[in-house]
Amino acid sequence: MKLDYKKTFLIGFGFFGISVLWTMYNAYVPIYLQAGNPGFDAPDEVGFGLRAGLTGVIMTLDNVAAFFLLPLIGVWSDRVWTRFGRRMPFILALAPIAILAFVLIPVAVQMIPPELNGQTDQLVTPLALFMVAVGLFLLAMACFRTPVIALMPDLTPSPLRSQANGVINMMGGIGTLMATLGSGFLYSMGRMVPFLFGAVLMAAAVLMLYFFVQERRDVEIEAREDEGLGGLRGVQRVSPEARRSLAFLMSAIFCWFVGYNVVETFLSSYGVSELGMSTGRAPLLMGVASLAFLAFAVPAGYVAARFGRRRTIISGLAIFALLLTANFFLRSGTLIWPIMAIGGVGWALVNINSLPMVVDISASDADLGTYTGLYYIASQFAAVVGPIVNGYIVEWGGNDYNLIFVVTPAFFLLAILCMLGVTKGEAKGADSEYWMIQSA
Repeated sequence: MKLDYKKTFLIGFGFFGISVLWTMYNAYVPIYLQAGNPGFDAPDEVGFGLRAGLTGVIMTLDNVAAFFLLPLIGVWSDRVWTRFGRRMPFILALAPIAILAFVLIPVAVQMIPPELNGQTDQLVTPLALFMVAVGLFLLAMACFRTPVIALMPDLTPSPLRSQANGVINMMGGIGTLMATLGSGFLYSMGRMVPFLFGAVLMAAAVLMLYFFVQERRDVEIEAREDEGLGGLRGVQRVSPEARRSLAFLMSAIFCWFVGYNVVETFLSSYGVSELGMSTGRAPLLMGVASLAFLAFAVPAGYVAARFGRRRTIISGLAIFALLLTANFFLRSGTLIWPIMAIGGVGWALVNINSLPMVVDISASDADLGTYTGLYYIASQFAAVVGPIVNGYIVEWGGNDYNLIFVVTPAFFLLAILCMLGVTKGEAKGADSEYWMIQSA
């Protein structure tokens, strides 16, 4: 059995569109919130003049919303069936809301008169529209992300899910890269241009899914059983050993995402404060790891197919942890580049194989959305807790950013210990009637 690359790439357009919008949201919204504040140097931009602390709270709302909504939507999308399927109704209903809200964000900013730049108390109407747009965008994105991601395990047999997830993540990485490299040029043409460009790409991605991706009908009967949140019984259907493995695996996912968040959040600060790099050049350190991850996303799936997912994930954590620990002692502005590049490869071994491992603990393909939601519980909880914990650790250490090369390996080690308790989640057989028909 071979991976259907055409179908997998088509599914990947959903993640591609999501990545484009999230990248632009994370790039511009913090600037709009803070521009006009005397402590924030953005002379060519207008904004609402908020402080960094409140901006950070607002930027964490997406993780809070996702933590609660992603698993619930995953369960719900498992247990409904319409003539469009079970995932597609969520995508078709929520994507337009996300797109419209995304376009309204710069519209609200353009309502700010230059003479009132940063005067929050004088900007009640545009700020209210801005926050409504942000709120709708976050809710819609949180609600349709799980159905989009669940399409991959839905339409890919278990032995090929790691390879397919590599393709999906590569598509997401391309979306992030396009948004990162192209948004500056587009923004120079006007504040609305990058948002309109992102909206068009997202709309095109949804249309690709609608016209070219057909959902499975062999799970329709199971999907209609225990409709609504009764689908949580999908977790109870597995054996006690599987539930124990799921608990260990979710703990491991939480630990390694907290650890990765340390590096992702503070690596550029380390580059500036410890290595004397410029503010413009420091983010390239993380960019090297991201590019290595993108390049190794597909091979990481094949490595897991050859050596097993659990062993591959533990190896990736160990590689990245050892390299970061070495840098704690070396403190080298030269060696940090290859360390982050190889670390990005190690991270691909971990991240590409984690979602397939979670969904393959499920007892039935009718529960794949539920298990996709469980994966996001662990990862989003880490995204909420991580920045807070990491910030206090760095502050406790006297703003010594070199501490990140101790903290991250420590969390990776905890993740490895959790992985030792995981006995389920490897690829299953693919001998069902559906897969035999599809591969014929």
